[in-house]
Amino acid sequence: MADIFDVIADGTRREILQLLLRREQETQDGTSVSEIVGELSVSQPTVSKHLKVLREAGLVSVREEGQHRYYRLEQQPLEEIDDWLVPFFVDEGDLAAEAAQSIYAPLPQPATKFAESLGRTAAVVQTALKRLGA
Repeated sequence: MADIFDVIADGTRREILQLLLRREQETQDGTSVSEIVGELSVSQPTVSKHLKVLREAGLVSVREEGQHRYYRLEQQPLEEIDDWLVPFFVDEGDLAAEAAQSIYAPLPQPATKFAESLGRTAAVVQTALKRLGA
């Protein structure tokens, strides 16, 4: 896990990941290196260096088409980070409620994935509201 944290500790890499996330919502084809360079105003060699680190960490995947490379965000490693961070944002009472609900029949895979995502989002929002005093 520490390796992924080292990888995302770099601000340029986080910007690349955020850009790929935004672009993924717009297109399923991936984002070219030149598009990333244009969006971030960072040199092509620098972007390529960071993409290599992200690729080696499994955070992005690449599709080659001729001389062009198209990158996509890989969600699985980020979900593992999210799983590690959630306990820091969730009250113990919430964890007890989650354990009590586990006695029910399991949900189908798509519903489970959606429920987990929704729960994580709710936990982060709840923590943010607490910090804001709401």
